[in-house]
Parts: sequence; C-alpha cells; structure tokens
Amino acid sequence: MPKRDIIAIGGSAGSPAALHQLVAELPRELAAAVFIVTHVPVGGSMLLAGLLDARSDLPVAYAKDGDHIVPGRILVGPPDHHLLLTPQGVRLGQGPRENLSRPAIDALFRSAAVSFGPRTIGVVLTGMLDDGAAGALAIQQCGGLVVVQDPLEADAPDMPRAALRAAPTEHVARLSEMGALLTSLTREEAPLGRAPSPELRLEVDIAMGGRLGVDRLRMIADPSTFSCPECGGVLSEVKGEGPLRYRCQIGHAVTGDMLDCCQDRELEHALGVALRVVEERVALVEQLIEDARIQGNHAAAALHEVRAQHYAEQAAILRRGLMSALDQRTMRQVAPLDNDDAANVA
Repeated sequence: MPKRDIIAIGGSAGSPAALHQLVAELPRELAAAVFIVTHVPVGGSMLLAGLLDARSDLPVAYAKDGDHIVPGRILVGPPDHHLLLTPQGVRLGQGPRENLSRPAIDALFRSAAVSFGPRTIGVVLTGMLDDGAAGALAIQQCGGLVVVQDPLEADAPDMPRAALRAAPTEHVARLSEMGALLTSLTREEAPLGRAPSPELRLEVDIAMGGRLGVDRLRMIADPSTFSCPECGGVLSEVKGEGPLRYRCQIGHAVTGDMLDCCQDRELEHALGVALRVVEERVALVEQLIEDARIQGNHAAAALHEVRAQHYAEQAAILRRGLMSALDQRTMRQVAPLDNDDAANVA
C-alpha cells in the first residue's frame, strides 16, 4: 500500500520563521514530497525558497508549472499563482484569489486532497484569520491527516485555531516536535480514502482557472445578500461543512471571517471619508462666518454659526464611530483562546 508521502504546508503571519525551523528538522531521507504556500503579495520578492534551502537538508525551490512530484524535495508556491497538485504533477493555477490571496492555502490543500486523498498530510502553521481551515477539512474528508501548530506558541494563532475547529485532530505539535512527527507519519501506510465530491473537484478546477459562471456556482452555493470584496459582485454561501465561506460568480472566495474583516475596513474607510468631508465643511463654514462678519452681515454670520455647530456635532459622532470600529478590530485580533481552543491544545 502507498505511504503518506504528500505533505502540504500552509502559513501566513509569522510563518517564515516557523518554516525556517520546520524545514531544518526534516531529514534528508524523508520519503515524501513537500509543498509550501504562504501569503505573498503580487510582485512580492522571491527570497523564501533560497532562505529555506540554506537551512534544509532537502532541496528547496519555487514551483514551476509541470514540475514532477518527487519525494525528498520541497517546492514553494510563487507569488500570484495557486500551487496545485495533480496526479500528473504540479500546476500553477491562475484562478481567482481566495481570501484575497493567490497562492491560497485552501487551494493547495484541496488539490492535494482530490489528487492524493489519504496519502496527504496537511500542515497548518501560524497565521491570521482562517485560510487553510476549509482545505484541512477537505484533506480529512478524503482520508488524509491534518497536523496543526500549537496555537499557544504560534505568533498568530488564528489559523491553527480555525483549523482545529474545522478539522479536529490529535496531531497538534510545537515546531520543535513537528519535524519528527511528520517523519513518523510518512512511514505509515495510507488507508483507503473516500472519493472526492464533485463540489470539491469543482473548487479545484476554479483555482486552476476554469470558468465558474452562474450555473456551476449554483452547484456549490446559494445566493446571499453580501457583496464580494474583490469585485463587488453578489456572493453566494458555499454549501456543506466547514467554516462559513462565500464565492462570487467570478470565483473569488472568502470565508466569513475574511468577509467580516473586509467589511470592517470598508466601514472604517467610509467613516474616514465622511469625517474628512464634515471636517472640511466645518472649516469652510467658519470662513463663511468670518467673511459675513467682515461684510457686516450679522444675520448670515448667525446662520453659519448654527451650521458650524451642527457639523461639529456630526464630526464628533463620526469620530467616535471610527474609533469604535478600530477598537473592535483590535479586540478581535488579540482575542484569547476560548475554552474549545484550550481543550484542543491541552
């Protein structure tokens, strides 16, 4: 029987340091192919593979379209391409961004689940929000294993927490333990897995760059009342288990947490614009008051003073709203582990 010989790793905020430590602990004789996706901006520097290569006993390089899947080698997803796995080899997909990212961790994990099922080990490292959670569930549903960095040591514990909620696993490890754990898991025989669903295959095809459209979208999602933060189109809520997720007709995908974050930013932007406009009106009316007094038009000056007071009150309300929105976002970013999280890592 085949072994668990596919390792797909995803991380975001804080992950470069975590990856440096992890790859340094993977042995030269590792009998698995390793694939890494981190969130990098379009046009971002391609330095990570070289830095990891200097620390690893395994060769590390950026993935190229058509690369063979070879045990004992580490491939890193390049900027602006989804890193996808197929039975024939590596594909670099140009599909829509997921959670505002390309490459996206969920896309890598889903493709590994579809192509290699129980041979797959998905690894979720430190990161903000919840990219990787839906993909981790897909790996489990197809018979693979999920390994999660201990949230208590992660620089940004959101992604490990989200993965544990979506795909509960006994394999929660500190970075100092993870290399040995992965090596041990690759020696296990892969059990029989469950065939991937048509919906899961469709999501992999979207990441490849396949057209979605209304009819195919209806296969996997129901229309919602929300707008896509990428293109402004109508979002549809993806059916099935896992974290709350949405896709638009183009194929952009966001989780509920990411959509909430995007709406926070839109609200902050809208409040900031409104505050700027009202503050400018206050300044303009104050000049009108001064001009009216110079002209001896006391009635106009009095009217403008009432307006200035009204605009100043509006500005104070907007300023309080903006500060409240900023405070709420900060509170979410530093939220402590809840009881379920603590139980998962106990």
